[in-house]
Amino acid sequence: MTASTAKIRPLVAPVRRGRSSDSGASGDQIERPFISSGMIAILMLIASEMMLFSGLIGSFLIYRLSAPFWPPPAMPRLPIEVTWVNTFVLLSSAVTMTLALLAVHKSRQRLTRRYLLATLALGVTFLAVQGSEWVRLVAHGLKLSSGTYGGTFYLLIGCHGAHVTAGVIWLACVVGLAMRGRYNARNAHAIEMCAVYWYFVCAVWPVLFGLVYLM
Repeated sequence: MTASTAKIRPLVAPVRRGRSSDSGASGDQIERPFISSGMIAILMLIASEMMLFSGLIGSFLIYRLSAPFWPPPAMPRLPIEVTWVNTFVLLSSAVTMTLALLAVHKSRQRLTRRYLLATLALGVTFLAVQGSEWVRLVAHGLKLSSGTYGGTFYLLIGCHGAHVTAGVIWLACVVGLAMRGRYNARNAHAIEMCAVYWYFVCAVWPVLFGLVYLM
């Protein structure tokens, strides 16, 4: 066989399917790419979102460091105690997402559904608590039109909230498919991509919480 006629085998990684008491999957060996095109697209999306948040954080720091008083005397204080708890809720969802990944890689579909549902519930809880706090802040006079303080707060936190909302919608779709037995060790790409995005929104939040609420 000459070099011109030789076929080049794509670079793949062997993955062994786990044995599951839920689905009875066998332990045969399969092959899958090291990284799928879908995962590359998600990573590119996250890279662009990181640049977006970097610009927003940079603008916030410029306003924050140049202001003689922060927050302004007439503005209500942010709910730090409740947000600490809400931060714990969101970070806990990253743990349950990791457990869902471990379960699906072992083809344990029942556990996968359970942890995905827990992640979805924690994400919805985070948004509900944040939304209720926004209603309270607006009632006390902190609005988008309340100068630089209100504008930067709602822009930064609202942008993150929009990303969490997108993640929750994506999670809901993944949960719906998981309920139909769609995912196992051989078909876990959708959960992996959703997990990477969810890790991103979870990782961004402590940075925003420290800058906006605690700084």
